[in-house]
Amino acid sequence: MAEPIFVGVDASAPSRAAAEWAAGDARLRGLPLRVVHIEGAEPARGIAAVSRASCTVLGLRGEDGVPGPAVGSVAHEVAARSDLPVVLVPGGGHGRTGGEWRTGQVVLGVDAHDPVSAVVDFAFDAARRRGARLHAVHAWRLPSCAERWMPYALPEEDRGVWEDQEVQLLSDALRPWREKKYPQVDVYEDVRLQSPSAALLQASASAELLVVGRAGRTLGPTVRAVLEQTACPVAVVPR
Repeated sequence: MAEPIFVGVDASAPSRAAAEWAAGDARLRGLPLRVVHIEGAEPARGIAAVSRASCTVLGLRGEDGVPGPAVGSVAHEVAARSDLPVVLVPGGGHGRTGGEWRTGQVVLGVDAHDPVSAVVDFAFDAARRRGARLHAVHAWRLPSCAERWMPYALPEEDRGVWEDQEVQLLSDALRPWREKKYPQVDVYEDVRLQSPSAALLQASASAELLVVGRAGRTLGPTVRAVLEQTACPVAVVPR
């Protein structure tokens, strides 16, 4: 039997948004949906321990940015501890049509220097199932040697050389998925000289899903910053 999509709910608006998203994703993937009411002393521990599921879906916060009473208090903890992908869905109506997010774009946050297969696979598969374009975002920063130009302007030629190297790195990192596993997915490769969180938030402003990775049992500053401000569902995929 196919592993179900697990969604934890309470009576809050973010929770209802999560249930809608999970139901739509279950239909899209042809998977059963398991709805569980969040209650008890340590709901996060129980949800994070779920092992037989395709992913876990939880509400993130409402339109006013305020988390729901139970779901909002455990969403970050579950996303940090779960061995499964966790999709966190904000409340409100941004990007939704008929109760579902449909904008034709899935955004992937990827480090071209160290791409993680599980994260890239999740994003490509999500884009394929939705018939959406995959917008792969790689944020980079100037090398330490560029500091010698401060506070003067950095020569455009030097900046261009470094940027070309990052563009090539991203292209090389995604090639196995583009050419062999998911040739049908339209991919837009986007290299940005920005902080990772700023790059992802800008790129995902009109996306139906943002996919990011998680190392260890912590979300890290980039993922936390994204979750605090995102307007679209965010899939946190563990290594």
